[in-house]
Amino acid sequence: MGPCYDQSGEIHVTALPDACYRMRVTSAMEGRTIEAVMSTRNDLHTVPDGLPVPVDDGACDHLAGMALPSVELNSTDGDKVDLASLPGRTIVYIYPRTGRPDLPPSAEWDAIPGARGCTPQSCGFRDHYHELRSLGARVFGLSTQTTEYQREAAGRLHLPFPLLSDSDLAFTRALRLPTFDFEPYGSESAVYLQRMALVIRDGRIEKVFYPVFPPDRNAADVLAWLTNATS
Repeated sequence: MGPCYDQSGEIHVTALPDACYRMRVTSAMEGRTIEAVMSTRNDLHTVPDGLPVPVDDGACDHLAGMALPSVELNSTDGDKVDLASLPGRTIVYIYPRTGRPDLPPSAEWDAIPGARGCTPQSCGFRDHYHELRSLGARVFGLSTQTTEYQREAAGRLHLPFPLLSDSDLAFTRALRLPTFDFEPYGSESAVYLQRMALVIRDGRIEKVFYPVFPPDRNAADVLAWLTNATS
């Protein structure tokens, strides 16, 4: 963790190895030391400082304007959803994998640009859900986890919309979505989707948000775009 700066001068930050982020902050201008202990690594609801920022590698350049293929996806509410058949606007935020309280994120996971932050992203869409609906858009989350795995997160986070499972990668492959590999949870897929969000209108991709960072602002960014598009 390198130095940062403010109007008072240089702030020297030294990271100490621990289960949490332990930082001793020294203000060179005021000559005083402040020790702050931030238990954010294991808090699934936060986006820790110092995460690697994903860059636009062009992996989603082909998506804007694409007509969706007809692929039925299992949802956490028990239905099968074919996004290509839905009229009007649909927002699909795509995420790698929600963490679980009994399985906190690892340092290796956090080191992958864009991997950390699925819970904050989901909670953002939860918190902005009624605003998005008022603008005529339905909302889904989508990942490569099984529906059984997704139901845990949907219930724990009180999501008012379904999560869609592409555990067989049919949707991912049909759209040529960017992915990465990582050690799976149990029998879950070892293939994870890169984080993004799609605005779909009458079965065609209207807008692509990629890369997404920080993930907790994704819903607000989508809402701002949708507000402008419908005004």
